[in-house]
Amino acid sequence: MSPQMKLAAITLDCPDPTALAAFYQEATGLEPHPASNADFAGLNGEHGLFIGFQRVDAYRAPSWPDQAVPQQLHLCFRVEEDLDVVEARLRKLGAGRPEHQPHGDRARVLTDPAGHPFCLTLR
Repeated sequence: MSPQMKLAAITLDCPDPTALAAFYQEATGLEPHPASNADFAGLNGEHGLFIGFQRVDAYRAPSWPDQAVPQQLHLCFRVEEDLDVVEARLRKLGAGRPEHQPHGDRARVLTDPAGHPFCLTLR
């Protein structure tokens, strides 16, 4: 049985979250998240999807298609089950679990088999 995950958020690193959020707001028509600020801005999308923009010191823009500076982002998935159950299932599929877990009991950070981080959050 595969995990019942729903994509909840996409967060992009950037040097100026407010400016990047304004660009995507204009491009998509999505509404700004009311708690947006200079370090983290966001847009509310359809069906609860959230697009976030987080300030990163010394940000280096991706050089795509050249991979000298690859694209960087992380995905967040909302889960309906207990986080331990979902984590165990995903680890059997090859996910890793970093030692650093910054969200306490409300979320879990895992890595996919290629090393990309993603979060699991309770519904």
